[in-house]
Amino acid sequence: MPNYWLVKSEPDVYSIDNLKKDKKTYWDGVRNYQARNYMRDEMKKGDQVLFYHSNTDIVGVYGVCEVVKEGYPDFTAFDPEDKHYDPKSKKDNPTWIMVDVKFVEKFKNPVSLDSIKENKKLQNMKLVQRGNRLSVMPVTKAEFDEIIKMSSTV
Repeated sequence: MPNYWLVKSEPDVYSIDNLKKDKKTYWDGVRNYQARNYMRDEMKKGDQVLFYHSNTDIVGVYGVCEVVKEGYPDFTAFDPEDKHYDPKSKKDNPTWIMVDVKFVEKFKNPVSLDSIKENKKLQNMKLVQRGNRLSVMPVTKAEFDEIIKMSSTV
């Protein structure tokens, strides 16, 4: 049984269109311990992932990707030239983890955060809980399925 997730990215940093073009990428630069723990301990190959755009005109879910490689050291943490460099993270004891994801689909219409908040079936979703700003978070199968359903009716 796959797990279900939501990952956030600002579209000017990395968008669903970038992933569609690239077909696959590593999900790097996560610098929150809880999000890291999800990637390290729980994200598994075959898991389905909602791709969410933040800091844009229409904030919301823009498509789906899939985990194709489980957690491994985030090499950007070791590169002093990279914006995600962390001098405390060591190659023999990495602090930060990334996973690889592949493109599955881009929604014809994004599912806006406002419409997610208005949907009673999604009222317990971590995304809409007060103060939750994680860039990687679990979603239930029911929440995932509801977002997919909403993407075809928007």
